[in-house]
This record gives sequence, structure tokens and C-alpha cells, in this order.
Amino acid sequence: MFLNTIQASEGSRKKSKRVGRGIGCTLGKTCGRGHKGQKARSGGFHKVGFEGGQMPLQRRLPKVGFTSRSSKYSAEVRLSELNGLAAEVIDLKTLIVANIVPAFTKTAKVIKSGVVNQAVILKGIKVTSGAKESIETAGGKVEA
Repeated sequence: MFLNTIQASEGSRKKSKRVGRGIGCTLGKTCGRGHKGQKARSGGFHKVGFEGGQMPLQRRLPKVGFTSRSSKYSAEVRLSELNGLAAEVIDLKTLIVANIVPAFTKTAKVIKSGVVNQAVILKGIKVTSGAKESIETAGGKVEA
């Protein structure tokens, strides 16, 4: 194979329409653009989504979704993550030192995921109802 013998495969390159070749074809005179108007002229196109001055669809529809700014400072803790902690009383500071939650966390919530084997005392941490039940069955307690 040589560079001068390389050819495109059959049918991969479509021939462009030859416009302005008289009334014998459908693309004579106005070249399929119709008479006058913005679309008939060269360079006569507008930005994407423009609807002739009418309020565009993407601006008519409401914005969807919401991201809470406070969610950045709150974290979830699984029940199974409490097993590895050596401290008897677990508070937010203990979780930060143990690297379970990020350092900038202001609120934490224990969720029921996994099981807790040891009796733990939670202080100043939010707890879901299922997690609270599991902690109390293991012999621990939740303080406000």
C-alpha cells in the first residue's frame, strides 16, 4: 500500500449538491432557500435557541434542582464505623480525630448501616430512629 493509492471507501463521501444551475433542477436560482428573509441570505443565521424575540424555551422553563449549602458541613456516619473507635463517649471531635468525618464538619448523623457490636455513648450527634434502636440493643445510649 502506498500513500498515493489510498482511497475513501465507497459511499463514505457524499457528493455535495450543485446549486444555481438553472430551472431544470430544484436547486436553481434561489438554490432551495426560498425568496428573501434572513435564512435566504448569506450569514443569515442566529444564535442557538433564538426564537425570533420570543422568550426561548430554556428561559421559559423553571430551573430544576437545589443544592443545600449546609450539606457541605454535615456528614453521615455508619453504625459499623463506630466499632473501631476506642473512646467510650463519642462526640463530633472524636469523629474528626478518628478521620471518620472531614475536619470542617459541623453536624454529623449516625445512620443504620451495618451493626454496632460494642456499647457506645453518643453525645451531641444526631441519630436516625433505626440506628438509635441498634445502639440501645447493643447496650449503648444516645445523649442530646
